[in-house]
Parts: sequence; structure tokens; C-alpha cells
Amino acid sequence: MFRQHRRQTMWGAAFRMADLIFHATVRQTKKGHRSGLMALGMATLQTAIFVGAFWLMFSILGLRGIAIRGNFVLFLLSGIFLFLTHTKAVGAVSSAESSTSPMMLHGPMNTYVSIAAAALSCLYLQTFSMLIVLFFTHVALEPVVITDPAQAALMFILAWFTGCAIGLCFLALKPWFPNFCSIGSSIYQRMNMIASGKMFVANTLSATMLSFFSWNPLFHTIDQARGFTFVNYNPHYTSWQYALIVGVVLLVLGMMGEHFSRKHTSISWFATR
Repeated sequence: MFRQHRRQTMWGAAFRMADLIFHATVRQTKKGHRSGLMALGMATLQTAIFVGAFWLMFSILGLRGIAIRGNFVLFLLSGIFLFLTHTKAVGAVSSAESSTSPMMLHGPMNTYVSIAAAALSCLYLQTFSMLIVLFFTHVALEPVVITDPAQAALMFILAWFTGCAIGLCFLALKPWFPNFCSIGSSIYQRMNMIASGKMFVANTLSATMLSFFSWNPLFHTIDQARGFTFVNYNPHYTSWQYALIVGVVLLVLGMMGEHFSRKHTSISWFATR
């Protein structure tokens, strides 16, 4: 009633939105932990445990011969980094706060801010944990040499982007099918333990086996990332353009679905369930 309205310029509104996303990202990063440093430590520890488990499995089963000739630890890292980033992005975005969340009662807050915060906090944690693990690998084990670091980093970003797009589709469907989306998101993340192709390369697969993995955009980004990481590997059966196109299409569909759900969902649905 007595609110004073102020006109904002386009740059002022953009700065205000960026500031809101920044604070929401910090809140999302610290969520469930005492501090952001502890969250970063847990993400780094999880990556290290994955690397140790797969290194032990490859060594015991004698599967090191199927890896690309070169740094074996880097072969594991190139798959695990992208796998964790993709699956974490799916989980973070799909569980972002929706329009019925109590956080949306605050004036400046909206669903796009919560989605951006969930995606950026995931990218922040996974990027810094990747850099920490690479640093200790380079110092403690053996030198890490990446043929094309810039292109390999873009594949890392692409894996995160496709994960965010898939998570957004699950988020858009959640008000209508909450149980299905929760189970479906979990199944997709577990399925990528094998379907991501982080344990092998596409060039070694037969045409029949390749058809079981080629639908997955994460499979394409991991294989392409290894092509930019190792000088003696050239991926023939994967394409980063496919992953980008799938990510853009799913992002558009997810934004349309989220907009429709936000306009029609009601908090009273969840009170009667």
C-alpha cells in the first residue's frame, strides 16, 4: 500500500538479478554443510574415492589394457570428472526449489534464480574439486599433460550443461508426477555408471554395442574429452555437436515445461497428498 516504486534501468535490473543469483548460489553451496570449504572438501573426497575404486577395479580385473595408452590415472579422471559433474547437475537442478517452496515467499526470489543457483553451485564445487585432484595427481603421482586443455574444459562444461537441461525437464514434470520424477532422476543417474562410457572408449566398441550408448549425450562428451586430452586418441563414433543439440533442445523443453507448471501448480496439491 505504501510501497515506493522505483524505476530500474536494464543494467540495474541485471545487476540486481546477478547479485541475487550470487547469494542464492552461496546458500545452495553451503546447504547441508557447515561451510563452503567443507562442501568443497566433500566433493573432492568423493572424486578421490571414485578414482581409487576404479583404479583398484581395473588393476584387479586386469582391464588396464583397454585404456588409452598414456597416463592411466588421467584416463580415469577424464571420465569420472564429467560423469560426476553431469549426474550432480541432474540431481541439483531436478531438486531445485519450485514455485511452491517457502523460499519463493520472499519478494525478489523466483524459480529461475533457484535453478541458476543450483546449477552454478554444482559447477563451482565440481570445478574446484577437479582442479584440486589434478594438482595432487600432478604433484604426487605423475605429471598431468593434456593435449588441448581448452577444448577438454569445454567438454567438461558441456557435460554440466546437458546435465542441467535434463534436470530441468525432471523439475518441470515434478509437480505433475512427483514420485515418477524422483525415481526417474535417480535411475538415470545410476544408469550412467555404465551408460556414460567412462570405463571404455567408443573406438573399441562394436557397432552393436555402440548402439546401446550412442543415445547418451554424456557418452559423447566423455569420448570427445578423451580425444582432446590424449594425443594418440581420435574419436570416430562420437560428436560433441550431438550433445550440444540435445542439451539445447532439452533446455528449451524444460523451460517451457517449468513455465507451464509454475503458472498452474498450487501449494494445496501437496497439502492433500
